Order: sequence, then C-alpha cells, then structure tokens
Amino acid sequence: MSGLDFMQAMLRGELSSPPIAALLNYRVTRVTPGEVAFRGAPEFAHVNPMGGLHGGWYGTVLDSCMACAVMTTVPKGSAYTTLEYKVNITRPIPEGTEVEAVGRVSHAGRSTGVATGEIHGVADGKLYATGSTTCIIMKLA
Repeated sequence: MSGLDFMQAMLRGELSSPPIAALLNYRVTRVTPGEVAFRGAPEFAHVNPMGGLHGGWYGTVLDSCMACAVMTTVPKGSAYTTLEYKVNITRPIPEGTEVEAVGRVSHAGRSTGVATGEIHGVADGKLYATGSTTCIIMKLA
C-alpha cells in the first residue's frame, strides 16, 4: 500500500501504532496528504534529572509527525527513513499538558522529502517547539 494508505489505516486502528508512541504517550489523530498530527501529554516518566521534560520527548514527537507527513507522499513499493532532523524548543511543556504536533511536507521528490513541524498546546495554543527534517525515499527491491 502507499504511505498515505498505511497512515490512514493506522489512524483507523486497522494497523497498530509503533510501540514508541505508547511509551511516550502520544497517538496519531489526523492524516491528510502531506500532513500528519499527533496528540499527547508528557508524563513524569519523561522528565530529566532536573524535573524538566527531556528534550528527547520533543524530538521524538516532532520526528514522528514530520516523517509520517513525508510518508503520506511515498508511493506503493517505496520506503523512507529520516536522514536528519532539527528541533528548536521555545518553552518547556509542563507535565500532563496535552499538545498537538503537526508535520507538514514542504517538498516530496523521488529521493528526498522535506517537512517542518510544530508542537502547540491544545488548551493554551502556545508554541512549545518547532522542527525540520529531511527524509530519504527509497524504492524497495
């Protein structure tokens, strides 16, 4: 199936979400061509030794929404993976705060996909982090 079909099947619950989503408490909530959204809330298990949210939580959620947005552009018989990504944390997300992370494709070619992402608070609308990614798109043998 195409990447879009795969992501839509995951959204409908016909395919399971990746285990990391349960571990980090986020889930896919919207899938359209070139855009994917996840919602979640960091928990105590995700904080660093100083009591703040670990930067890896921001990075993983942003990598997921941005790369999955690229996935929606991948044709049947192809696969993708993240080549690099960057995260800018603008403010700390308080434990238990529900956020939405949205990834949007900027470019989808034969061999690369580029996307950006943002994490906003669901209740407060605040911008908590931004990101960008480049993914490689490969034909399966």
